[in-house]
Amino acid sequence: MTKYNLTERKEKVAAYRSLVSPQLMDELKEKILNIILIQQRYKDKNYSAKQLAEDLGTNTRYISAVVNVRFHMNYTSFVNKFRIEEAMALLVDKRYQDLNMEDISDMVGFSNRQSFYASFYRINGVTPRDYKMRHLSQHPSEETRMKKAPKR
Repeated sequence: MTKYNLTERKEKVAAYRSLVSPQLMDELKEKILNIILIQQRYKDKNYSAKQLAEDLGTNTRYISAVVNVRFHMNYTSFVNKFRIEEAMALLVDKRYQDLNMEDISDMVGFSNRQSFYASFYRINGVTPRDYKMRHLSQHPSEETRMKKAPKR
């Protein structure tokens, strides 16, 4: 039995992808990265492909085509990738050690803990909690090392 009920993706051929010129794709790719990554709109739970298309003055089909062709994933996976990357950094950052998983999930833009766990597991093969525990066991804090050091 697989964890989180993940299914394999099937590659679909979408005719509209070939209608977007390579030059326009490159242009839209840069603009999409600017908005999603640089402006960190991935943290906004309600920032949809429709909103991105409106901000770029295009339509969702073009957004979908660019994300599929240039990033080899759908829009949701694309946005979740940045959310998970940030979550991974927060999980191992000492400043955020007291936060629970719901807090981390919320900070990076997930609307619920279940989608956070499923996305995290899909990308990393471990749960966020397991990821955090593995990191802590591989990089014990200075306090832990000092407690274990023999007294002289």
